Amino acid sequence: MQVGLISDIHGNLPALEAVLEDCPAVDAIVCAGDVVGYNPWPGECVDTLRELDVPTVMGNHDRAVVRETGFRFNRMAQAGVEYALEHLETPQREWLAALPDERTCFDERIKLVHGHPDDPDRYTYPKDFSPRLLEDESVLVLGHTHVQHVERYGGGVVVNPGSVGQPRDGDSRAAYAVLDLAERDVTTNRVEYDIDRVQTAVTTAGLPERIGTRLARGE
Repeated sequence: MQVGLISDIHGNLPALEAVLEDCPAVDAIVCAGDVVGYNPWPGECVDTLRELDVPTVMGNHDRAVVRETGFRFNRMAQAGVEYALEHLETPQREWLAALPDERTCFDERIKLVHGHPDDPDRYTYPKDFSPRLLEDESVLVLGHTHVQHVERYGGGVVVNPGSVGQPRDGDSRAAYAVLDLAERDVTTNRVEYDIDRVQTAVTTAGLPERIGTRLARGE
């Protein structure tokens, strides 16, 4: 079974479209959260995942849109949350509100979390990857750091597919991964997308300019 792995779309529709077009034929796609935030297409990104019936968990930006959260946001992040609050329609907000913090898929062989199995808001960087993160699942998929990384252990695989909509690992291309579930083999992928289009849309939407400019630097 081939499974596409995505995370941290952050309202970046051009990046999401590029990933879906570039992704090879897969049996399913799963998402490790933060569908909205930062960029000016929150509703379109939600609708895309809804239409594709993508199993998704709630990210910290998703949570901030639908309920109170203790997560502290910088000015750019807060602007994205406020933009999503203003522009999401009721069915889109209801879909976000129904997302769990954790879910398992495909006979519990894949576990999805956003930040860490013990805390959805904890950043789990590559240096923090460990077989101790795994429980009964074969593959743990997480996001939140926007840093693409895979570690393989005897008991399974821990993977961050990277960020679709706002990579922070020095590579401006949209990130995703493909999992061969039977072999527990993960291929990481990057794809170019129209960053200029996003930067123009950010400016038109009245969002902080750096939301767009940082995309070209992968930060």
